[in-house]
Amino acid sequence: MAKIKPSKGAPYARILGVGGYRPTRVVPNEVILEKIDSSDEWIRSRSGIATRHWASETETVAMMSIEASGKAIADAGITPEQIGAVIVSTVSHFKQTPAVATEIADKIGAGKPAAFDISAGCAGFGYGLTLAKGMVVEGSAEYVLVIGVERLSDLTDLEDRATAFLFGDGAGAVVVGPSDEPHIGPTVWGSEGDKSETIKQTVAWDKWQIGDVSQMPLDSKGEVKFPAITQEGQAVFRWAVFEMAKVAQQALDAAGISPEDLDVFIPHQANMRIIDSMVKTLKLPEHVTVARDIETTGNTSAASIPLAMERLLATGQAKSGDTALVIGFGAGLVYAATVVTLP
Repeated sequence: MAKIKPSKGAPYARILGVGGYRPTRVVPNEVILEKIDSSDEWIRSRSGIATRHWASETETVAMMSIEASGKAIADAGITPEQIGAVIVSTVSHFKQTPAVATEIADKIGAGKPAAFDISAGCAGFGYGLTLAKGMVVEGSAEYVLVIGVERLSDLTDLEDRATAFLFGDGAGAVVVGPSDEPHIGPTVWGSEGDKSETIKQTVAWDKWQIGDVSQMPLDSKGEVKFPAITQEGQAVFRWAVFEMAKVAQQALDAAGISPEDLDVFIPHQANMRIIDSMVKTLKLPEHVTVARDIETTGNTSAASIPLAMERLLATGQAKSGDTALVIGFGAGLVYAATVVTLP
């Protein structure tokens, strides 16, 4: 039996750079209220959202990703040619194949890296980060570009009072590379498929294409609605508040640190009340900076954690070398949490 040569990668991996892109159009709650019976006060009290960014026709999933990636690569101090793999997490790239990661890799000048998309909803950034860490340590890529990107305005039912105000667009990216010390902790991740119906697309693409009005959701004009994201709000809220705090604590335990050791907490930006409840349950000290990017960015699913990370660093609320707990959770229901050192 022949012996296979072992892989030779880095001892550890870390996030070396981060970049973000938010569409130029800022949409206040007043615009959302044009089609639902609600109020600015109700939206803010229920979600914490005041504004969100919506992409224009030219701000595609690929375009936003390319912009965010360029910033992350520059921040990491490397060249695009050094990227050995591109991982894109998104649920709003509507072309089944090829993966948008291949287009992005080409457009940023990365050469011929491995490139693929993943679908893990709001936990997608954590999933991508974990895969990137494995690649660097295993040795299949020295530098990995991880992108979370969404155009959720395309999947928003503006007549749905429960979700019309939630979603925004944008892209966040990080570069993961080699390190002599551990800067990305063990990942606590998983899924609860028995709850998959609590967050879902309203209708499958093939059923929507047929356009049978007897089985399709209709808009106020009686026309078949474009597929959108819907959720059972209370069920998702309870799951996120009670179960994800446990997962966050497991990630801290796995990294061998306590809440007192943290500098920053960057949860998925799903809902301000969920964030505040998690902070309380985890008993985070007052010195811990908490990302609350949702107020002006909305819920951007896979993009929310890297976008929040980029804003905290850009505004000086967090600094390079800080220890941060990141956790994403959403449709599936899937989740992923880990402790990282900020770039």
